[in-house]
Amino acid sequence: MVKIIPFKAVRPRRAMAGLVASRPYEEYNEAELRARLDYNPYSFLHILNPGYKFQHKITGKDRFQLVKNRYLEFKEEDTFIQDEKPSFYIYRMETRDLSCCGIIAAASAADYKKGVIKRHEDTIESREVLFKDYLKTVGFNTEPVLLTYKDDEALQSLLNEIMQEIPEYEFATRQREMHYLWKVDDEEKIEAISAFFSKMEKIYIADGHHRCASSYLLSEENAKKNNGHTGKESYNNFMSYFISESNLKIYEFSRLVKDLNGYSKEEFLMLLDEHFRIENRGLQVFKPAEKHHFSMYLDGEFYALYLRKTSYDFSGTLSSLDPCILYEKVLRPVLGIKDLRNDERIAYIPGKKDILELKGKVDSGAYTVGFGMMPLNISEIKKVADEGLTMPPKSTYIEPKLRSGLTIYEF
Repeated sequence: MVKIIPFKAVRPRRAMAGLVASRPYEEYNEAELRARLDYNPYSFLHILNPGYKFQHKITGKDRFQLVKNRYLEFKEEDTFIQDEKPSFYIYRMETRDLSCCGIIAAASAADYKKGVIKRHEDTIESREVLFKDYLKTVGFNTEPVLLTYKDDEALQSLLNEIMQEIPEYEFATRQREMHYLWKVDDEEKIEAISAFFSKMEKIYIADGHHRCASSYLLSEENAKKNNGHTGKESYNNFMSYFISESNLKIYEFSRLVKDLNGYSKEEFLMLLDEHFRIENRGLQVFKPAEKHHFSMYLDGEFYALYLRKTSYDFSGTLSSLDPCILYEKVLRPVLGIKDLRNDERIAYIPGKKDILELKGKVDSGAYTVGFGMMPLNISEIKKVADEGLTMPPKSTYIEPKLRSGLTIYEF
């Protein structure tokens, strides 16, 4: 049984929603970030980048308390309000690449512990603890974990009915995106939505594994410190965006490697030939259209790599995934990259970006070789999660990426 919990969101006043909402922090380059901070005093970026007020860049734990201070200032200035009744929030986003809608609500940390909320990626303990400490200091969360469930026509019909009403927010962005948010505080509709999820046996993390793990750690820590713990406290839950599988957009990550691990180009190609049929495409851009096909860009030329299946043992779920194949047959044994998270010789580009960006990074000399592959599908992701396995780092890049600052969950 999946728990979905309404909460009293802190959120911008209606007239300020479009000004407050910001893209994920890491999507801004330095010039764009400075422009937003210089000319938009309501941007949520002022909270996420609190040192800007003092013209000083602050990182690490020193930043946490200042984030909280900026957040409290926004509340004191009435930029934010808090809803009086626990609510669900239906959020719809339309971009050039996708159109999606889902439910912003709280998920249960206990569901994560019990395995009702299933994961498919490993997390790094140090990052879990760091973000847990961040949440503990600031006392709020504005980045929902992306949770996905099997499509349900009846549930979608109810959401469509709600979206016929006038939205709480409706605004466009300079990226030609449209954003809509509906507040659902009617008790009958809340119970109806909750009932749909109570019939589900499991739900899957699509994006936000570290946020999910950190929220669970915080719930455990607070429960131990609270002698009057009841299980109903807000710290027992974490903000999530519940979205059906058909609303997801799944991309791959391309890999970039700085050198050929001491091999010449000719030696490197000969080593690849053991496991791949290689076609030199020259200047013709090649993007894989099938599983177990890979693109490679090296020394100004594109190559198509086709896995020789007679030389590869598909011994389990993970072994059939393209990120695993590339790691097991190229990155680790040939290029000497064992730690995909921490090795400074490897970098990643989301597959939604043009392959010419990968070409440009290699042509610039910053990297020597780049690899591309097909994105995984939701069935593969769910199978890995159901079997209790974890994929290699940077196996998937999943959208939507929600705007920060539209709904805030306080602990």
